[in-house]
Amino acid sequence: MHKVSSKGTNESKNTRHPSQKIRFGKPQEDQYYSELTRRVNRYFKDNNISKGANREMILKTILILGVFVASYVLIISNLFSPWVLIPLAMINGFFTALIGLNIAHDAIHGAYSSNDKVNRGLAAVFNIIGANDYTWRISHNLIHHTFTNIPDHDSDIDQIPVIRLNPKQKLWKIHRFQYIYTFFFYSLTSLSWVFIKDYALFFGSKITRHKQNPSPAKEIFRLFGYKLIYYTLFLIIPVIIIPLPWYYILLGFLLLHIVEGLTLALIFQLAHIVEGTDFPVPDQDGTMEYSWAVHQMYTTADFARKNPLANFLFGGLNFQIEHHLFPKICHTHYKNLAPIVKATAKEYNLPYIEHDTFFGAIRSHIKVLKRLGTVQMPAMN
Repeated sequence: MHKVSSKGTNESKNTRHPSQKIRFGKPQEDQYYSELTRRVNRYFKDNNISKGANREMILKTILILGVFVASYVLIISNLFSPWVLIPLAMINGFFTALIGLNIAHDAIHGAYSSNDKVNRGLAAVFNIIGANDYTWRISHNLIHHTFTNIPDHDSDIDQIPVIRLNPKQKLWKIHRFQYIYTFFFYSLTSLSWVFIKDYALFFGSKITRHKQNPSPAKEIFRLFGYKLIYYTLFLIIPVIIIPLPWYYILLGFLLLHIVEGLTLALIFQLAHIVEGTDFPVPDQDGTMEYSWAVHQMYTTADFARKNPLANFLFGGLNFQIEHHLFPKICHTHYKNLAPIVKATAKEYNLPYIEHDTFFGAIRSHIKVLKRLGTVQMPAMN
């Protein structure tokens, strides 16, 4: 099996699907990525800057963590009426999502700092907010970044059966309405994550071929230990401290996750399930038409690149093309790398898929949901 572009991400090497090996073009054949990498490296050298976190990223980290902690402290302080606690819970949910999008995402990719201890330390925050960095590193860094939009291989497009994001998935009658009800399920994303998904991934078969099997004992301890910490912080302590009925606390907890889940799901889906992106399939031998890097250009999209608020909030995931090509570069650099990536793609006659606005990307996502819900689409080669 060929290694996926050695200049890309080490996370993308030597992975396989349980039923079929996937092969991309040899790295040395990818002239586009070689030239692009040279230009990107020159940008950092000419400007004498690090590929890791810059001042903007550090200030953003302080702000996001500060609001997250402050909102939590205010919730359990008993200083406010029940009607104030609800918006505080929603604010906490939004900033929990921002921790995942901005801080943990970069840290788990090893993009926050050249110091592994810093990356590991910040990645641990992912566990404090209820997720698990071990399963995410495998399902996202390894599987999704390697098999992007490949039906039956990319776990991100293999959702629950009532959501059809995979064009090879069986088409049901109910799917014609998925452009309406899917957003409800999106709002449950983080709730499922903290109670179901991590356990299912850790002990299930979806990521078995990509992880050390059996999982290291310390990872089992970390999984249950951090989950217990999260349940204690966000359920047990509020029920004990806040002088309100338990069902009111549960309501606040649910609203927190609705905001968090909808934020996370939308940002991730707008990068791959929009007009213009393909769902390529391998041939009978498991060989993809393009090299890994070129494959990313056909399956990934940017959105709202010129929106300062989106650039600040979305953790660089609105620069998804740049992120997939250079996952070990801190996301605050992507806005400056995007013109280089776009110009190089044009020179090599490759697509550069983008939507000018956030809401334009949402409209495009809805159109694809409609199409996937009504048409038995053949996966594209």
